[in-house]
Amino acid sequence: MKKFVIERILPGAGTLSKEELQEMAKASCEVVCNMGKPYHWIQSFVTEDKMYCIHIAESEELIREHARRGGFPIHTISEVTAVIDPLTSNLL
Repeated sequence: MKKFVIERILPGAGTLSKEELQEMAKASCEVVCNMGKPYHWIQSFVTEDKMYCIHIAESEELIREHARRGGFPIHTISEVTAVIDPLTSNLL
């Protein structure tokens, strides 16, 4: 399984209500449950006009299928090749 960052351009995303975000989350979870393949939505970060979503899946094609089924836009999909954090500096 691979980890992906998905950039979704959603003008006004930062002003979505709690209820609107809840409906989006429900839609995503329903699609994940019906994918029929291993797929995990980890979390999403909402900014003023975008969402950055972290998903784990076998392929970019599955990411696109999830978006199509859920009606979610995709601007870019990037596979994560490494993760670093403050602890990384202690490993050198």
